[in-house]
Amino acid sequence: MTTVQPGGGSMVRRILLGSQLRRLRESRNITREDAGYAIRASESKISRMELGRVSFKERDVADLLSLYGVDDGDERESLLGLVREANKSGWWHSFSDVLPGWFQTYVGLEEAASLIRTYEVQFIPGLLQSEDYARAVFGQSRPVLSEEEIDRLVGLRLRRQKLLTDGQGPRLWAVIDEAALRRPVGGPKVMRGQLQYLIDVAQQPNVVIQVMPFRFGAHAGESGAFSILRFPEQDLADVVYLEQLTSALYLDKRDDVDAYVQVMERLCVDSLTPERTIELLGSILAES
Repeated sequence: MTTVQPGGGSMVRRILLGSQLRRLRESRNITREDAGYAIRASESKISRMELGRVSFKERDVADLLSLYGVDDGDERESLLGLVREANKSGWWHSFSDVLPGWFQTYVGLEEAASLIRTYEVQFIPGLLQSEDYARAVFGQSRPVLSEEEIDRLVGLRLRRQKLLTDGQGPRLWAVIDEAALRRPVGGPKVMRGQLQYLIDVAQQPNVVIQVMPFRFGAHAGESGAFSILRFPEQDLADVVYLEQLTSALYLDKRDDVDAYVQVMERLCVDSLTPERTIELLGSILAES
């Protein structure tokens, strides 16, 4: 059975557990409807469990393992132990008052990723935002947020950024459209601080920043911003994250992921090198 690396995150454990249950069910030619009947649940509940989108009850998983003929004690205990780990709350749950459910999923995946590749058009990526810049972004939110809500959201963003400095976090490879660098979010002083922050954070060994310059013209990323997350667990597919105004899409089908990987690789080839990016950041900072 698949083992999960320490610190892999409860979200990843849920997804891995769900995929194991799906494989066991399919190997026994048992339908989702029949599996649901065995644990007094609906077919859709089994589907959500297998996708890792709901929490697991240990009794339900034990009943499913019996249905699927998993009698080996070590195998059962491995999976039931995964249930207990998957149900642990992540640190981000303390921000549930300001964090929408669809974004909690992303924070959990981000926490467990080994590589995050992101392309941004309008704003600096969240993991690379200075505190003042983040505050200015949230200050323009609609509906209007209270100062307390903004403080909480800024605190959440800064907490997420600890991933890049704790020594065990993922590698971040960001491609930023030049438009985001020149959009005066928060005014000149905030933007100067943000530009300097990008120059500083780009020195970290686990961070790569590239800029897609205006002068390149039309490019592969014209469809908009996206992120690709890769995980250390071999059984866990890459996930493409697409954020919308009130929801998000999580794509993990191979064809979908491959299409976005090709776009990202083209963006990395066509954008300024990391060295030239630092030069551009410095020149924009000098102009401001």
